[in-house]
Amino acid sequence: MTEPLIQSPQQQRWRRSAIAFTIWLLAGLGSETVARAETPQNIAAPANAVLARLEARKAALARANAAVVGVEVRAVEDARSIATLGRVREGSGVVIGKDGLVLTIGYLILEADHVDLVDSGGRHIPARVVAYDLASGFGLLQALAPLSLAPVPLGTSGQVKSDEPLMIASGGDDGDLSLARMVSRRDFSGYWEYHIDGALFTAPARSDHSGAGLFNADGELVGIGSLVVSDAAGRDAAPVRGNMFVPVDLLKPILAELRTRGASHASTRPWLGLNCVEYEGHVRVVRLTPQSPAEEAGLEPGDLIVAVDGTEVADLASFYKTLWREERAEREVALEVKRGADSLHLTVRAVDRMKTLSRPQGV
Repeated sequence: MTEPLIQSPQQQRWRRSAIAFTIWLLAGLGSETVARAETPQNIAAPANAVLARLEARKAALARANAAVVGVEVRAVEDARSIATLGRVREGSGVVIGKDGLVLTIGYLILEADHVDLVDSGGRHIPARVVAYDLASGFGLLQALAPLSLAPVPLGTSGQVKSDEPLMIASGGDDGDLSLARMVSRRDFSGYWEYHIDGALFTAPARSDHSGAGLFNADGELVGIGSLVVSDAAGRDAAPVRGNMFVPVDLLKPILAELRTRGASHASTRPWLGLNCVEYEGHVRVVRLTPQSPAEEAGLEPGDLIVAVDGTEVADLASFYKTLWREERAEREVALEVKRGADSLHLTVRAVDRMKTLSRPQGV
């Protein structure tokens, strides 16, 4: 008699999610195909085709899930990012290269001193930082020992439909797999001088989102997890708690550049050291990075930024795009600021953000 297979908690979660996903796919793929059959005798062929497609997709998703690893990071002792991210960080990454190249979210590995990859069996594999890309938010890691994991193909995030079944997978000892749906696709502006086009917003929310992989039904990677948000469906829709994923379409044109120089050219741009939000048609300063160009220029929390280099700005997107339209990172930036009833004209000496970071090993 064959002994029963003892499955780990992660394998059990994967099996439950795979069953749920199969039912979802069958409902989405099978009902329409079978309904087209004109007679009962014609039902078998389309039904078998659907089942075959389901099996192929289940296998692709299993491979995708296996390619998601845990990422454990310890930052350098004097890293500025410790104040907001902590020195010890945990998240996920996805194997995208046969040589052990792993894609993750950049803030996990910001100013990293030591990085380990953790497979589903709990094995720790040392890794080095290949790239941290300020512009896209991506990070790249290189395993320093064989991972023995097949890489996943990159999908096309721009083709993901709102009603398309998606899977979110995190890695490591506590890795998990769950169903998701895309509730919106739109540009995203972060309060920390960050903007990307075509971000993917999914629901329901996952708390272990950092570096998690977002996969389509064919097991292709379409996004890397970044944030939990309360407005996943957009500002004009009812509040929906979900996640923001950085689309892999942003990676494809810069991947070779990231591997060779550690960052895209777009990451070399002016940085002021501000955290801002949108407030009544203006950009409101809520926090200043200590010893940043903005602090040294005299900006204060509560200030409203109304113009950059003579161009009016009304939201974060226009603020960032106006700030970054000049390619030189280290330059003087003229800000028109409202502070209460006063109008101020301040000059900020912007710097190259990449030069302010404690350099991760390997970059």
